[in-house]
Amino acid sequence: EVHLVESGGGLVQDGGSLRLSCEVSGFTFGNYAIGWVRQAPGKDYEGVSCMSTHDGSTYYADSVKGRFTMSSDNAENTVYLQMNNLKPEDTAVYYCAASLGYAWSLLTFRDYDYWGQGTRVNVSS
Repeated sequence: EVHLVESGGGLVQDGGSLRLSCEVSGFTFGNYAIGWVRQAPGKDYEGVSCMSTHDGSTYYADSVKGRFTMSSDNAENTVYLQMNNLKPEDTAVYYCAASLGYAWSLLTFRDYDYWGQGTRVNVSS
């Protein structure tokens, strides 16, 4: 059974940084694409980034390019989202999600088969 557990959210000031972690279990790295999806208050889900774990290719939403970096530690079955220069509009619940297969571009929230419980990020102005 696939499990994804996020951690690392919190409150940070405008311009600050946070690193989210997602520990995954129940599947083999290389067979899935893993991504981060967020939902801001009153808004729809937004795909933020994703990684095709078979080759490490990463894709980002335009709104976070140059500020967010996704990485993985395959030995620890963990993926990370380093978020720098955070802005109030980044405030959201961030979900780690997995999709069976490869990713060739940024996945939308509809593409994912498995989701974590989410971690909240609040950026104060």
